[in-house]
Parts: sequence; C-alpha cells; structure tokens
Amino acid sequence: MFARFEKYRPFYKSNFLLAYPVVVSQLGHMFTMVADSVMVGQLGAIPLAACALGNSILGIFMVSGIGISQGITPLVAQENGKKNKSICGDYLEQGFIISLFSGIVLFALVALIAQRLNWLGQPTEVAVAAKNFLLIIGASLVPLMIFQNFRQFAEGLGYTKQAMWVSVMGNLLNIFFNFLLIYGWFGFPAYGLFGAGLGTFISRVFMAIGMAWFVNKSSIFKPYLAQFKIRKPDFDKMKKIIKLGFPISLQYFFEVGAFSGAAIMVGWIGAKELAAHQIAINLAALTYMGASGVGVAATVKAAHAYGRRDFREIKLSAISSYHLVIFYMCVTAFIFLTCNKLLPWLYIQNQDVILIASQLLIMAAFFQISDGVQVVGAGILRGLSDVKIPTLITLIAYWGLGLPFGYVLGFTFNLGALGIWISLSISLTLAALMLYIRFNKIVAKLAT
Repeated sequence: MFARFEKYRPFYKSNFLLAYPVVVSQLGHMFTMVADSVMVGQLGAIPLAACALGNSILGIFMVSGIGISQGITPLVAQENGKKNKSICGDYLEQGFIISLFSGIVLFALVALIAQRLNWLGQPTEVAVAAKNFLLIIGASLVPLMIFQNFRQFAEGLGYTKQAMWVSVMGNLLNIFFNFLLIYGWFGFPAYGLFGAGLGTFISRVFMAIGMAWFVNKSSIFKPYLAQFKIRKPDFDKMKKIIKLGFPISLQYFFEVGAFSGAAIMVGWIGAKELAAHQIAINLAALTYMGASGVGVAATVKAAHAYGRRDFREIKLSAISSYHLVIFYMCVTAFIFLTCNKLLPWLYIQNQDVILIASQLLIMAAFFQISDGVQVVGAGILRGLSDVKIPTLITLIAYWGLGLPFGYVLGFTFNLGALGIWISLSISLTLAALMLYIRFNKIVAKLAT
C-alpha cells in the first residue's frame, strides 16, 4: 500500500521544508485578527461583534491586496528557474510600486465603507463601535502591502524563513501593544476595541520595515539585487505582475467576500450570532491560512519546475502538496470536532454565544478537507500561470452558489447561522472539485 507513495517521498520533505515557514507567515496575518478577537472578547459581546464586523470587511480588502502581491511569486520563481537573477530583482522593484499604490487605494476604500456601516443593516451599537476600529486597521493595509512585496519576492526564490521570523515578531509586538492599548496597562490609555486596531497598525509598520531590511541586507539576495533601485515604472513588467496578480486577487475576493457576506447575513440575525460567527470564522480562517501556506509552497515549486520545463516534477510535486494539505486538514477537522465547545470558551464566557459557535465549528470541521484541496489546487495553477479559469470557478462556487444558497437556507428555511455555514461548506467542496479537474487537464496538456 505504501509503495505507491514512495515516488512522492522526496517531494514531501522538500515541500514541507518550503511550506512550514510560509504557513507560519500566513498564520501571522490571521493570528493578528485572532489575538484581537480573543482580547476584545473579554470586553463583552458588543465589542466582539464589532471586531467581527470590522475584520470581516477588512478581510476582503486584505486578501485582495495579498492576491495582487502574489503575482510576483510565480514570475520570480519562473525567472529563477531560468537563471535570470537580475530580472527577479526587477520584479521586486516594480512590485514595490504596485504594492504601495494598492495599499493606499485599499485603505481609501475601507475608509469609505467605515463611514457607511449603517447601510449594512447591522445593530446600531455594533456599527458605531466598529467605525474607528475599521479605520485604523484599514490604514495598516499600506505597510502590510509593502511587507507582502518583499515577502513574495523572497518566497519566489524559495527563501521562506525570513518572512516567518518577521511575522512572529510582528505578532508578539501586536499582543504586547494590545495589552497596553486595549486594557490600559502600565499607565497607557485604555482604548478598548480601537486599541486593538492601533496595535495591529504599529505591528504591521514594524513588519514592513523588518522585511525590507532583511531583503536588502541579507547576502543571499545580493546576486538578485545588483541593479535594484526604485526607478520609474516599467510598464511591461508591471503588466505581467498585474496580469497574474489581479485574477489571484479576484479569487481571494470572491472567496473571502462570500465569508464576509455570510458575516453580514449572520449580523441580521443578532449580535450573539455574529459574535459566534466571528469565533468560528477566526478558527476556520486560522486553519485556512495554514493550508494557504502549503498552497504558496505549491505555487513556488510548480513555477520553478515550469521555468525549467520539468513537467514530471510539476505533477509529482503537486500531488505531494495535495497529500500534505489533506493530512493537515484531517488533523484540524478532528480538533474542531472534539474541542468545539472548549475553543469558543477561550474567546468569551457567554454561554449562548458558546453554544452557537460550537455548532458552527462542527460544520467547519466538515469543510476542512475541501478548503485545503481548493487552496492548494489554486496555488498549483498559479505557478503554471493559469489564473483566468480558476477565477471563474471561484466566482461560480462562492457567489453563484454559496451566498444565494446561504440566504435560502438561513432565512427561507429558518436554519439561521447554521444554514449559512452549510452553504459555505457546499461551495468550498464545489470549488475544490472543479480546481482539481482543472489541474488534471492542465497537467495532461503539458505532458503532450
């Protein structure tokens, strides 16, 4: 039985070594939100619901920005596979311009929405509490995008530990400032929910500076940066980044937009349901970011092999990535099933909220494998520069099915928050299946 997996053994190890720092870095983005939610949860259900609303809105724009920056990774990996080191540095240079501009635009959009939260039909006290929190975490998108540019460049070259350490330090800094600014430790003003957002902003400024310093000062990047300098835009290279990055951004937008839309629908039911949704979505997003790290590693491996035109390695590396993520998501599903009441208790002690969240975590357990398979499938296809059809797949799965069906189950059939989550599970499974079919079609085409 195990003999059939022997050919994947070298790829399990190499993919894992490449993936685990990426997983830590990816988890870092979500851990900031998780830490904010856990610490704000001690203030009560209304601040936690406001945190849920703010993070749900920000999440759409954050992952859209991350998607744009991820257009850099396969391009750098492919050029590195061809031994074109100076061109790799050119993509870092042009990526910086795109990332800075994208961060400013995304912040402006978030600020606009923050002024109109009452339009979303949320409880008044939740919308009022969320406004300033959303503004400050929206501002953190600018340094986050700068961090992402340098991170995606390094990961495209196969160097993933630098971003991992910067993310770890950034999250520790975020927790430290949360204690100071949420609760008012050591004489600092107790800003409550706004303090959580301010801590996030400060930590992301540190991450941007830290990652830029790593890339510019480390000797391993010197051969790639011999001609590096922020100069006038090279529209040809910028076009290539955007041509890959924008569809990736749309993929993230459609998926996270569906979950954010689900949060808005849950908010129509009540503040307790929204607080429970925030807890469950925090935990599900945490496991997703782990799977997303495997997906990024799969992108790098596929792109590097594609640059060398090694089609056998593309397939073996891709299948091993599927194996890794399925194993990982089986573990997380088991944890959700067995700890579905304990995990919400870590956030809040309100028994009504804990009961609802425990039910949602059971549903989250059932879509873990589908979530992992779809994110790795999308990652592999990005490495092969196949982004248009996967974007259409995500649109159909999440917005064509997930959101409308969620409304029907949640409100027409009166299943409430659970019905909305059942629909999300179905849409993730559909996306996973369609992306896997697309992967097999592309691999078969390359083989001929």
